[in-house]
Amino acid sequence: MITQMKKYTFLVFHRDYEPFLTQLRDLGVVHITQKAAGLIEDDEQLQAALQHEDELRRLLKQGAPDQLLAERANIEQSIADAKQAASQAAVWGEFDPARIQALKEAGYTLRFFVCSTSAFQEEWGIKVSEKEGKTYFVNVNNENYADYENYATLLPSPEKSAARYMQEVEHLKGLLAAANARIEAWQIANIEDIKAQLKEARQNIDWQRVTLSTDKLAEGSLCLFEGFCPIDKEPELNAMLAAAEVYYEETDPEKEDEVPIQLKNNFYTRLFEPITRLYSLPNYAEIDPTPFFAPFFMLFFGLCLGDGGYGLLILLAGIAVILKAPKLKEWGWLGVFMGATTMIVGILTGMFFGINLEEVAFLAPVKQYFITETNATVHFMGGSYHPMMVFAILIGIFQILFAMGFKVVKITLRDGFKYAAYDCAWLVALVTLIVWAATASSLSTIGLYSIYAILGICALFILFYSNPDRKILLVNIGGGLWGTYNMVSGLLGDVLSYIRLFALGLAGGILGNVFNALALQAGGALPGWIGWLPTLLIMVFGHALNFALCLISSVVHPMRLTFVEFYKNAGFEGGGKEYKPFKK
Repeated sequence: MITQMKKYTFLVFHRDYEPFLTQLRDLGVVHITQKAAGLIEDDEQLQAALQHEDELRRLLKQGAPDQLLAERANIEQSIADAKQAASQAAVWGEFDPARIQALKEAGYTLRFFVCSTSAFQEEWGIKVSEKEGKTYFVNVNNENYADYENYATLLPSPEKSAARYMQEVEHLKGLLAAANARIEAWQIANIEDIKAQLKEARQNIDWQRVTLSTDKLAEGSLCLFEGFCPIDKEPELNAMLAAAEVYYEETDPEKEDEVPIQLKNNFYTRLFEPITRLYSLPNYAEIDPTPFFAPFFMLFFGLCLGDGGYGLLILLAGIAVILKAPKLKEWGWLGVFMGATTMIVGILTGMFFGINLEEVAFLAPVKQYFITETNATVHFMGGSYHPMMVFAILIGIFQILFAMGFKVVKITLRDGFKYAAYDCAWLVALVTLIVWAATASSLSTIGLYSIYAILGICALFILFYSNPDRKILLVNIGGGLWGTYNMVSGLLGDVLSYIRLFALGLAGGILGNVFNALALQAGGALPGWIGWLPTLLIMVFGHALNFALCLISSVVHPMRLTFVEFYKNAGFEGGGKEYKPFKK
């Protein structure tokens, strides 16, 4: 639910302004209304404060000044270069660069070559080593160069031996350890201070934004600004205001006010608030949709994942997070609920780590209870359908109708029933048509005429009352016909979207079963003492891949059904800004 707010208007004498703001910040319950970003963000002092905050944030993220980080990066690059040079020099064995220089001074020119081992001939030069099908050799004074210039590649003369390069690496590692020690010492001496500076910088920015959003009246002698306070914090604020002896007005928010949003839900519903925020917070005139889509989202997740074994993994992971990472406890509980739902769906549909439970011998006495095509094929309009596909469509129809009812209630509470009559007529008409289709064979004459009467009344509202503010009949009729076209075409697409709940769960189960079959087939082709190894590897890799793919689809598609089908039919508007009180 959305916490109710009270609007406060403050009028403060300029000499009392800053002390009063300090009191408001210390109390920390008032969300100060700020002017549009374009009116305050160009302020030079605010820009400087924002830049200072960015620098502190970057420094905290880096963990050290640029100079120390650059020093460490240079040493790490030198180590990498030395290791690469050592690898290149290793093919020439151990040698003394001074001896090579002495030979050059004595008139001997040494050139270093590499060629394929199959092409090398002894007369080309002195063979030094072979590595990975290549021969490395040295030629003196270009002897016989014309014989192999098309077969060999000239390499740079090695400046040092591999051993010398590795000595440099060890020396550089010592320098790297010293650089890391300097960074660590800097962090010990400065990180906490930087965190404190960052908090102070943020408070300074909040302060400046509040002062920039304050209007100066009576040639600057009076300061006028507005804010919002949750009703449960109202007594604290009023007590402080009475002691401060400032002029203020307390009123209920008006329609044009941009009221901040504070969601207040129970433990279960609060777990789904991050999903609400991912799209948009509701505005103050709406109803919080979180409690209403949360059970659907959990069910959709289980249907898309569809495997009891995968649900068990998520359940165990959630429990581990709750026990080992208290800061992420709410995410752990979300995993517990999602995993438990998936386990229930997987067991009911007879799928556990890709194993079809109907085919397990010791489960034969209960296999008739699994919801599968074998046990519960649905016959409809001359066709036979998988029961889970039918269930996916039915749950989709139910959610769409539920969303339409949600919209009727929301509009009625906000604007009055006359503005919700059009949507209510569609809801009643659709429910009536469903009842008619389900009971057509057993309807009495009175029941049939009652349905005709209800549908006729709904049609009148749909065609002639699409917008109560329109006074011209033909415009209303045109709006009703256009709305009818959009409703009929949109509903068909919306309902069909829910078939993916069945398709994704079925696909994941089939793919898991295929990996099981491949693993058993690969293991069975080898002797028993080693056959378990490929079986284990294929099962682990296959199920890990399948689990990752199923998990992605089990998050994405329920979000799509929530943000598209449910939000559209519920008339969700969004655009709410989160309640952020002015505080330390």
